[in-house]
Amino acid sequence: MKAVALTRYLPIDDPESLIDMELPTPAAPSGYDLLVRVEAISVNPVDTKVRAPKPQPLQAPKILGYDAAGVIEAVGPEVTAFAVGDEVYYAGDIGRPGSNAQYQLVDARIAGCKPTSLSFAQAAALPLTTLTAWELLFQRMPFSFDGARNRGRHLLIIGGAGGVGSIAIQLARHAGFTVIATASRPESIEWVRQMGAHHVIDHHQPLPPQLQALGLDTVDAALNLADTDRYWQPLGEVLAPQGHVGLIVEPRGALSIGDPYKSKCIGIHWELMFTRARYATEDMVEQHRILNRAASLIDAGELRTTHTETLSPINAQQLREAHRRLESGSTIGKLVLAGW
Repeated sequence: MKAVALTRYLPIDDPESLIDMELPTPAAPSGYDLLVRVEAISVNPVDTKVRAPKPQPLQAPKILGYDAAGVIEAVGPEVTAFAVGDEVYYAGDIGRPGSNAQYQLVDARIAGCKPTSLSFAQAAALPLTTLTAWELLFQRMPFSFDGARNRGRHLLIIGGAGGVGSIAIQLARHAGFTVIATASRPESIEWVRQMGAHHVIDHHQPLPPQLQALGLDTVDAALNLADTDRYWQPLGEVLAPQGHVGLIVEPRGALSIGDPYKSKCIGIHWELMFTRARYATEDMVEQHRILNRAASLIDAGELRTTHTETLSPINAQQLREAHRRLESGSTIGKLVLAGW
């Protein structure tokens, strides 16, 4: 099968940073595994972080890639939720060979039925960011998806134009929050408004006066999806007593969890979408349920894909370009690759 492999940790401008390879097709699936023919993939910051230059050498070629949409070619004996020919989408397992290949084995418990209203490319944009946003808001943080329970609550999202932010805005608005998202460029401001943000403020400027201009001294909750260190103290200032902050980016240094976090009893919540698969938690099938529920919302027109551009075909040259764009920090929504 065709695949794009990482063989050396190199800057993305190096043509050897990602290379085309021919590899054996995975063996017949066992247990809960599905063998999927990959039709489309998307790139996420985790792809670039894993690929980024490091001092240690790789012992063997590594297939990156997490988001994917495709067609089931075979199922393991424990699989009951899917059949051969079903169309699926998923974000995979960071500990297994990834989606940058024509065929991939993935655990059925972390895969969902692809939204019927979306193309493979449109669907491939969604899994990792949807799972991250859903788990953070409704499973790590103490909030319900029931809109009636969140009316009157204000949620601040730092990094609203990114992949996770674009989904989080939609989910939070659907769940009844008043959503304040940050963006700084005209095109990203327009994007977060399209996603459903009620208000947009600039994360390059002090947060308190911008919130005060909206009539808010504090917010009930915040998602810091951009820079944990930079916004740690400002969020501590604007979060209400007994508020909550959700984090997805590992800090560069130590964070002070004393005042104002201590005096306000602010809840701190981490989200890593790969935790359930990595540790084979008893509830890992929850990701199957989340993806299926998200697909239903999409097919009902209540949630939209964040896909903004497709590169084709899936090969090393196009993946290097996708990584380069992501590393530039200027992408809006999700960049997808489709076709072999």
